[in-house]
Amino acid sequence: MTDSKYFTTTKKGEIFELKAELNSDKKEKKKEAVKKVIASMTVGKDVSALFPDVVNCMQTDNLELKKLVYLYLMNYAKSQPDMAIMAVNTFVKDCEDPNPLIRALAVRTMGCIRVDKITEYLCEPLRKCLKDEDPYVRKTAAVCVAKLHDINAQLVEDQGFLDTLKDLISDSNPMVVANAVAALSEIAESHPNSNLLDLNPQTINKLLTALNECTEWGQIFILDCLANYTPRDDRESQSICERVTPRLSHANSAVVLSAVKVLMKFMEMLPKDLDYYGTLLKKLAPPLVTLLSAEPELQYVALRNINLIVQRRPEILKHEMKVFFVKYNDPIYVKLEKLDIMIRLASQANIAQVLAELKEYATEVDVDFVRKAVRAIGRCAIKVEQSAERCVSTLLDLIQTKVNYVVQEAIVVIKDIFRKYPNKYESVIATLCENLDSLDEPEARAAMIWIVGEYAERIDNADELLESFLEGFHDESTQVQLQLLTAIVKLFLKKPTETQELVQQVLSLATQDSDNPDLRDRGYIYWRLLSTDPVAAKEVVLAEKPLISEETDLIEPTLLEELICHIGTLASVYHKPPSAFVEGSRGVQHKRLPGSAGSGESVESPDTGSTAAAVSEAPPAVIPSQGDLLGDLLNLDLTPPTTTGPIPPPSSGMQMGAMDLLGGGLDSLMGDESEPPPIPLRMNTPQSPQLPHQSPSPPDYSPTELGGDLGGSPAMGTGFGVPPAAMPASFSAPVSSGLDDLFDLGGGVGMPMGAYSPPKTVWLPAMKAKGLEISGTFARRAGVIQMEMTLTNKAMSVMTDFAIQFNRNSFGLAPAGPLQVLTPLSPNQSIEVTLPLNTVGPVMKMEPLNNLQVAVKNNIDVFYFSCQYPISMLFVEDGKMERQVFLATWKDIPNENESQFQIKDCHLNSDAASNKLQGSNIFTIAKRTVEGQDMLYQSMKLTNGIWVLAELRVQTGNPNYTVSLKCRAPEVSQCVFQGYEAVFKN
Repeated sequence: MTDSKYFTTTKKGEIFELKAELNSDKKEKKKEAVKKVIASMTVGKDVSALFPDVVNCMQTDNLELKKLVYLYLMNYAKSQPDMAIMAVNTFVKDCEDPNPLIRALAVRTMGCIRVDKITEYLCEPLRKCLKDEDPYVRKTAAVCVAKLHDINAQLVEDQGFLDTLKDLISDSNPMVVANAVAALSEIAESHPNSNLLDLNPQTINKLLTALNECTEWGQIFILDCLANYTPRDDRESQSICERVTPRLSHANSAVVLSAVKVLMKFMEMLPKDLDYYGTLLKKLAPPLVTLLSAEPELQYVALRNINLIVQRRPEILKHEMKVFFVKYNDPIYVKLEKLDIMIRLASQANIAQVLAELKEYATEVDVDFVRKAVRAIGRCAIKVEQSAERCVSTLLDLIQTKVNYVVQEAIVVIKDIFRKYPNKYESVIATLCENLDSLDEPEARAAMIWIVGEYAERIDNADELLESFLEGFHDESTQVQLQLLTAIVKLFLKKPTETQELVQQVLSLATQDSDNPDLRDRGYIYWRLLSTDPVAAKEVVLAEKPLISEETDLIEPTLLEELICHIGTLASVYHKPPSAFVEGSRGVQHKRLPGSAGSGESVESPDTGSTAAAVSEAPPAVIPSQGDLLGDLLNLDLTPPTTTGPIPPPSSGMQMGAMDLLGGGLDSLMGDESEPPPIPLRMNTPQSPQLPHQSPSPPDYSPTELGGDLGGSPAMGTGFGVPPAAMPASFSAPVSSGLDDLFDLGGGVGMPMGAYSPPKTVWLPAMKAKGLEISGTFARRAGVIQMEMTLTNKAMSVMTDFAIQFNRNSFGLAPAGPLQVLTPLSPNQSIEVTLPLNTVGPVMKMEPLNNLQVAVKNNIDVFYFSCQYPISMLFVEDGKMERQVFLATWKDIPNENESQFQIKDCHLNSDAASNKLQGSNIFTIAKRTVEGQDMLYQSMKLTNGIWVLAELRVQTGNPNYTVSLKCRAPEVSQCVFQGYEAVFKN
């Protein structure tokens, strides 16, 4: 007879009987009694009164009985902590039993008893078991460390168990390695900053070796751990991918998804032109397709993950469209998910196939599925322009079926098609109007009203149609009421004479008879617009609408990156980051994909290794999205700036911190990062000139602030991070006589033409800033860098209390005073503002170098935008080098720091070019002519003391110039070349 008999008993008052049986001398009777106790405990009876009697049964050699007693102990130790201590001696004794199963069982049970008094006694046995000769005991002990850490983290750290656990990663047995990784990952999750899993190439190699021999769950732990590693370069990334790829053919779908996660992450670092990259894309498709042949629940999880993968890398599954075609017996949740992926994979190549399928789905019986299929046809039209006509005719065929919900969905998507392709498919409006009476859903009614209002001039009886909706205005949903109000105002602006009564009726209904504040507000706005300025009303209401984008439901890129790092977990099924559904501190670590190959990540030289590493650890501060800022913005001081006097001149000593215009603004938003103290830089190269200070100069920035990050090193002389310095007039470096004479041929330099200033561009469109539009440019006038802006108020309300602040940037640009907007900015008014800048702000390398992130505040909100300043405005007036110094410095800078660029379509001779450049502080030091080619030798100095040397070749009759740039910080060369190009082209 099976053990089920223990669960069928309904006897009462059996505790005394059990007590007697537990104390029996017969082993079989004891075992039977313990089984009965466990059965009672399982069905919810309280058998804690038998605790001492059950504990007495621990002293046995029978493994089955021991397991049962341990099970009982785990359940009741918490309610009987004083009694549980009685069992400690047996645990300690069992941890030294010759049978490894009993040793493992004892240590596992001790880890599960969450009683503080017992944990102290657990340390010694656990230490022995972690170094046990049997791998089964070691792997059990590894997990026990994580359990103990959960009960008493301090004890685990004091006893040195974490170090022992790290040593187990090098264990010879793969299962021990897997459990050690699992335990460390678990502990690291609750202590995100502890850096417990110190992953390096050696550790990764051990994990990859263990990966092949683990059980499937061990493989998942190791793969999840690998996913947290960031390879040093694309070669290491490729090597790891090659060793992980075999896991894609594993029978367990969790292993497959974990392997996909690792490969998706490491592919980011592989160059796209690499042969292996293409091979990897091909290898990823079959395992994902295989997951879709599992049972429906697994299919759903696989489809949710594939949805993320397709958004990130559609090319992986672009040839596998057929596997996402819906089967008749798929559950609805699988059907809807497949439909979503079909649209994401739709392209010109497969659109005919997809449309044929979707048309078939639209005749199914499942209403939700049919609705989604009709929407999908519309989304295909918007995504693949070539298919739009075919999609529209398919939708018209579906409308002819006269199935109510099909017609309504079709009208909703046709509205979107009109917005994507204006003036193309309006011939179908007549067909839509025939179905007006059958519309009963708010979204479909609103869509139809929009179409009638938008194309009122093409519909003869537009006023009658809209009037028919107006009859039951108060019974309509808010969505329909708002749309009807706008449509009738549009109609009035297009046909004012015929619809005056209609517009007055709707405005009266919206403002006087409605309780809805949104509707009332919109009604009043239209009323005032129409009564005060009909021309402005026409511009506002009938303004040209932006085309809608093809993918409105794509996941936001940073969230998508995070979700890709969580493939195979709940986050990838919910499509939400763990922080959205995991409470407490556990599991809310934000993960990001590594930077892709060739994205300009700096590779440190040996000299800058340590400093660059220090910089790379701190994530670059970016201006956060407005959604993240609500808490901080509520604390902003919105009182108007008190400074009303003249703008103070930029002083080199001014600290931006003393003038935090946003009242705790960007610094508080970025998190407080104190500046490291200045580090004096010494040059180790004897042939490099020691450059003395010239006063006044900005403070030194440490190489970790800027220099290390940009590749300039202390050993390389004047790099980023070295303070501005004047070149000495005399310089006794050994100069070769062969080059000497070229500086004696220098032609005189004429008068400069004036500094180049780019034309104003729109930096912040009114749409993104609640009506505030900012356009601007940068200029350098009389040695002062200026930000010249035009602020335009395109909103309905007055704007006041303006303030501005910059994020850290490559050259420390910061406002030298407050933003002077002294009078309120009224609606439709523009104002010109000039903001002087200095270069003593905090420094951080940006991508590109000349990128500037700006926050502007007014009485309405805080707005963010990015702009790029021309690097030429950072060229200082004392940037002309002595000839001998130029020659020595040119020779001193390594040849690998030289970059050559072509400037096309320039029609100036060398003298005119020289004059034009001098206006932007690019100084010609010498000129010589060789075989009809003029060679200009030039120098310029940036505000942070970096010297850039240039050789400009101008050939008579050739519109293309060649410029060679040499600099100790070669990262600036590209920007300087763009500066040259901008000066010449304007």
